[in-house]
Amino acid sequence: MAVLKHLTAPAARFGRAPYYAGALAALLALSACGGGGGEGGTGGGAASPASTPSVQADPELADMVPQEIRDQGFVKIGTDSTYPPAEYLSPDGETVVGFDVQLFNAVAAKLDLQTRWQSSAFGTIVEGVDTGKYDVGVSSFTINEERMQQVNMVSYYTVGTQWFTAEGNPENVAPDDACGKNVAVQANTIQVPDIEARSQECVDNGEQQINVSKYKGQNQATESIISGRNDAGLADMPVAVYAVEQTEGQLQTIGEQYEAAPYGAITAKDATELAEAIRAGYQSIMDDGTYTEILAEWELDGQGTLDQAEVNPSVEG
Repeated sequence: MAVLKHLTAPAARFGRAPYYAGALAALLALSACGGGGGEGGTGGGAASPASTPSVQADPELADMVPQEIRDQGFVKIGTDSTYPPAEYLSPDGETVVGFDVQLFNAVAAKLDLQTRWQSSAFGTIVEGVDTGKYDVGVSSFTINEERMQQVNMVSYYTVGTQWFTAEGNPENVAPDDACGKNVAVQANTIQVPDIEARSQECVDNGEQQINVSKYKGQNQATESIISGRNDAGLADMPVAVYAVEQTEGQLQTIGEQYEAAPYGAITAKDATELAEAIRAGYQSIMDDGTYTEILAEWELDGQGTLDQAEVNPSVEG
């Protein structure tokens, strides 16, 4: 079993880096996030985490890569680039950046592979990996039994759910007291069954249901709280805390994260060789300190880190 560290530690604070485009652009000072090797890596920026540490290819790990990927020389990675600080677009509107990106770029470098990041709607990535559109999916996928029935999942970090709301919590929302409130969530995330179960509990207790608004992108969900269309939202802890940081006083978190579980990079169910190579790559950057160095740049090294990467780990209890 992987060793999980500091699962209940207070949410970390994140360095300044680009967050949302569009309606939030006027609120934020955009600056490119430092990045890592290969195609789809990121460019530098003065007010952002430093570049991914230099990583040398490991010939033994490179030999683990399936021959068709080895011949290809790169991996195609599907990601939902609306989920900062894990994966999102830099100000150029094309380059995918974030701590997930930096970590996997380092893994790919260990395997002597380039990376080609392709933005996609979150709910289509598993199918894209399954059909071969992408070789890998890296998009803050929480590992659970349902997903592991569809794809292989390689664990690399642990995160829980965090609620957040407008500064001052004007509607007095609480995770266990949200009946009748308007709550935003990104579609197809693990937060959807969470909030739907809470809404059903409200109904079962004779109270008003929670009015749940599902958005294609997390940026849209967060904007809806800033604009007042929704009273609160819930997302993965780093995403919620990052939103609070980037909107400079317009949002706040509610309570602490809960139900922490590992994130997993995904491969097709029959791509076991590739999954094992990716596991070895994550393990290598964990062992040599690159993993901690990257997470420290995002102030994410104080909680949720793993000592061991696993393919399809047990997530019971």
